[in-house]
Amino acid sequence: MDKSKRFFLKGAGALLAGMSAYQATRASEHSSPASQRKYALLHDENRCIGCDACTQACREVNQVPEGVSRLDIVRTGPHGEYPNQTYHFERQSCQHCENAPCVNVCPTGAAYKDPQTGIIKVDEWKCVGCLYCIAACPYKVRFIHPVTRAADKCDFCEQTRLSKGELPACVTSCPTQALVFGDLLDTQSGVYQLVRTQPVSRDKESLGTSPKLFKIRAAKGEVIL
Repeated sequence: MDKSKRFFLKGAGALLAGMSAYQATRASEHSSPASQRKYALLHDENRCIGCDACTQACREVNQVPEGVSRLDIVRTGPHGEYPNQTYHFERQSCQHCENAPCVNVCPTGAAYKDPQTGIIKVDEWKCVGCLYCIAACPYKVRFIHPVTRAADKCDFCEQTRLSKGELPACVTSCPTQALVFGDLLDTQSGVYQLVRTQPVSRDKESLGTSPKLFKIRAAKGEVIL
């Protein structure tokens, strides 16, 4: 990355005073064409065993440094009393919101929704590291990449795998098929069928963000001791 460009953009942070006018320009920059796909991911917590194969695959494929993570599996428990105890495993990663707060607050247009895929992306060349997106994200899944110094997060492996016609690394590495990825606009896709037929939920729906990370909640946990 051209560091001089990065420094120039950092200096241009003074343009925040004219942020409203800039936001109007930025909105048109990524507005065409209309979305052709609407990618989404479903995590079946009843199938998840907390093995962390997905997190390791994500780190390796996307070259995520130690100390930060695009994807975490949060383990809680044990629940209940011995010998009938269970653990619960929940995925935490970018929700790829339809109405993304991170996009709304970004002063440079570095955070945007891809009109062709619906994926929330980061243009690292435009990112000035202002932390606005990190503060605005209600799911707390963004971070500053220690090498690029730009905001980073899950992008469904858009650059490393989707562009090659492959599924996200977390999906292909899951040994229990707890993750299903696909296009919500494709009525034949697995994710569309599951969202339509299963009791799915999304985190913090009341905020109006319309996340595209769906979950089938575990009723009793996944690992019985």
